[in-house]
Amino acid sequence: MQELTLSDARHNILIEVGGVPVRVHSADPKFVELLQNRYTGFVGAASREAEFDFEIDLKSPGSDPEADVSVRREARGWIFERGDFRAQWDPAARCGRIQQTPNPYSMDSVLRIVHTLVLSGRGGFLVHAASAVRNGKAFLFAGVSGAGKTTISRLAPPHAAVLTDEISYVRRDGNGYRAYGTPFAGELARVGENVSAPLETLFLLAQGPKNKIEDVDNAQAAGELLKNILFFAEDPESVLPVFQSACDFVGRVPVKRLTFVPDAKVWEMIG
Repeated sequence: MQELTLSDARHNILIEVGGVPVRVHSADPKFVELLQNRYTGFVGAASREAEFDFEIDLKSPGSDPEADVSVRREARGWIFERGDFRAQWDPAARCGRIQQTPNPYSMDSVLRIVHTLVLSGRGGFLVHAASAVRNGKAFLFAGVSGAGKTTISRLAPPHAAVLTDEISYVRRDGNGYRAYGTPFAGELARVGENVSAPLETLFLLAQGPKNKIEDVDNAQAAGELLKNILFFAEDPESVLPVFQSACDFVGRVPVKRLTFVPDAKVWEMIG
């Protein structure tokens, strides 16, 4: 990996998700403005110290953003690649460089990869789940596409804060866990609220003829959770902490199966 340095005279933006501030530098002020609009609600104060810095070099569009992503470890850090971006990241030096198309959603993918790697070393994870805060407590709703993540989010009562309808951010917090809002939206097509709360329950979603909540044993809960955790690196050294995080999580947070019909009354059962 080439040595990573940050140039002077760059426009920059601080994007903070899950309490982890990442500063992005670019020579193109219009692209920085695009990022400002994309991450509205998750843009931190410019004077704040960043945990990591990335410099972006823009390239011409036309590459396939649907191509498979590759995440591999090298001697001094990580390489992320897909059709629309290539990123180098050295966690020890706290900086990286991204070559990508001038599309803010390519930045989304890089940020997701970075956060999955950061969280795996801290007992947390990104997971395919909707999440919301109600009465000071956070609830996760995990499931594959079509399980009802967007539906349960849309049905949330007015006083609930929807953190996301697609990708939830979970961090260890003392003896428990905390859920954070994310800008990574699904069908609702809007960023989540940038708030957090202690995590009360993980619900595994299923749609059925009536509303009901059932217990799930820890072994099944861990297996279902692992199916929904986002993680892109494939080397065993990186995967093992993710497996351990899932096992630790289900030993500390109640996991239930929530079968529901698309009616707001389901939230009367949730909390």
